[in-house]
Amino acid sequence: MDKDNQELGWQAPPPEGYDRQRNNINRGTIRIVEYPSQTVGGIRQAMVYTPPGYSAVQKYGVLYLLHGIGGDEQEWYAHGSPQTILDNLHADGLLKPMIVVFPNGRAMLNDRAEGDLFAPDKLQAFERFETDLFQELIPFIEAHYSVHTDRMHRGLAGLSMGGGQALNIGLSHPERFAWVGAFSPAPNTREPHLLAPEPLKTAEMLRLLWISCGDQDSLKYVSDRTHAYLAEQGVPHLWLEEPGDHDWPVWKNGLYQLAKRIF
Repeated sequence: MDKDNQELGWQAPPPEGYDRQRNNINRGTIRIVEYPSQTVGGIRQAMVYTPPGYSAVQKYGVLYLLHGIGGDEQEWYAHGSPQTILDNLHADGLLKPMIVVFPNGRAMLNDRAEGDLFAPDKLQAFERFETDLFQELIPFIEAHYSVHTDRMHRGLAGLSMGGGQALNIGLSHPERFAWVGAFSPAPNTREPHLLAPEPLKTAEMLRLLWISCGDQDSLKYVSDRTHAYLAEQGVPHLWLEEPGDHDWPVWKNGLYQLAKRIF
């Protein structure tokens, strides 16, 4: 488990301006990519952030960062300033250069966030994303970018619905992800004993498990029950209950805190 678990003051909030663009620093690149998906039977989109100075002669870790039920692959980019947060961390020497992939976690042909977001087919599509991730997206990224392909250099995190997906998928597959983070995980999160039925194995294989939530969030009970179970079972993890609701200040802080601790 990450050594920051032992350090005093790890819960300190990010510095002022951590999510605002700075002048005179090197910047990464963020763009939309398309990949074929047999899982949904069509072409899907994701956004990909490459760090400042990205080079094919260097290998990078990859963080897959998931959106909420009302979003898509551009939600983080539109509302969370991820490229700015990552660029600033990089400029301060607090970030190991990494690639961040923003998938669409709604794995269906019409994957737009429209209509009844809680319709059964849309909820099933969030579950189906696990297949799309493993069979299509991860192989695509590993074929087109200069990345490490082992679990120690692969992370999975997300907000709300995506936080639930990250816990469900990441904790079920520690052989694929050594780093897992959930920001305000939603009720799609499995019951704790199903998330980590073998607590000793989970504790042994994960390098970092992060869970954070705003103290005014009506869905906080999901985080509370997960944290309580992990603590009871002796699974090391970082738990941050911070001022806020089910909103972007909490999620952006989650990205800031997680990104500087992984790889």
